[in-house]
Amino acid sequence: MAEKKAFVTGHPIAHSRSPKIHGYWLAQYGIDGSYEAIDVAPDDFASFLKALGDNGFRGGNVTIPHKEAAFAGVARRDHAADAIGAVNTLWFEEGVLWGGNTDGYGFAANLDQYAPGWAANGPAVVLGAGGASRAVIHALKERAVRDIRIVNRTLARAEELGRHFGASVHGADALGELLGDAGLLINTTSLGMHGNETLAADPGALPDHAIVTDIVYVPLETPLLAAARARGLKTVDGLGMLLHQAVPGFERWFGRKPDVTPELRSMIVADIEGH
Repeated sequence: MAEKKAFVTGHPIAHSRSPKIHGYWLAQYGIDGSYEAIDVAPDDFASFLKALGDNGFRGGNVTIPHKEAAFAGVARRDHAADAIGAVNTLWFEEGVLWGGNTDGYGFAANLDQYAPGWAANGPAVVLGAGGASRAVIHALKERAVRDIRIVNRTLARAEELGRHFGASVHGADALGELLGDAGLLINTTSLGMHGNETLAADPGALPDHAIVTDIVYVPLETPLLAAARARGLKTVDGLGMLLHQAVPGFERWFGRKPDVTPELRSMIVADIEGH
């Protein structure tokens, strides 16, 4: 039987940790399969998609800058991809190329693991209005969080999201007053990434029961999470979102739902800290 083949594509792609995650699972479950990183320039992406089946791939992951092009280029899309407006996972069903989005799933599964019952903790304040915030807001809606407040410097971008998801929209200057009764604070911006040590928000205004999470995972503890932890709040880092979003794709391509284990997390943490 032919080896089962999958991939991750982006431009650039060398930084991707997906091959390590899927390679770990392939080895752990003794599956005859491969998962490779393929750098595809934007101009070549459409022809790359068309040739997937002929090249023996069962599917793969799509990352920056191809998520919107994948959304436009697949034959069918799942509900999450339609809601989020981007595709990060590809697979074939009866010869038809499907596109899905597992980022919202990954976000929710990470919180399920480290802060069970989180969805009942709302209202939720979401920092940022980029592609990642769309996945987060979709996950919040799926879990019936009713009061979702998007905070962004550029109001026009946030307003588009607010219309799409039925969330309220606020400028950054309103952040302090929005946090007073918020049970969830979610950073989807790049603030706090290595090289950008700005505090995304001051968790001092949050109530004591609030949960603070950051989708940034390099560093694992961002300035926001450090400030929230110092205040005694429950914090959840962003690495679990990366690990959990990989689960549905692996199951589709290789026929087994993998577990996100402490060993897998430790391996990826060691890789992050080694760079």
